[in-house]
Amino acid sequence: MLAACGGGGFLDRDRPDEFAVQRQAPLVVPPDFNLVPPAPGAPRPSEGTAAEQALDVLFGGAAPRSEVESSALDRAGSAEPGIRSAVGDAQTNTVAKGSVTRDIVAAPQGDGATAQAVIPQG
Repeated sequence: MLAACGGGGFLDRDRPDEFAVQRQAPLVVPPDFNLVPPAPGAPRPSEGTAAEQALDVLFGGAAPRSEVESSALDRAGSAEPGIRSAVGDAQTNTVAKGSVTRDIVAAPQGDGATAQAVIPQG
């Protein structure tokens, strides 16, 4: 008799917890909210292209510009219409970055195991 009241023993077995069982609520048909069925043959309404939907999901859609952003855009002004084709033109002025940048760009490809730093004197 004492073994039946204890936590262990031959009567200890795996069983479901009868207090943890819940009944599922019955399904309820929601109200129709005055929805109109689509007309036969009508094009399916869409919310834009897949690319537009992806951009809206990723970036939250169009947002109002902040004062800082508006100020920066006003100070920048407008770009020339053909700026993209003029950038690669030979007449375009560029800033010389110096010999260090040229050396980095012209360096041979490798894992860098033999790389060394040289500090120029003077």
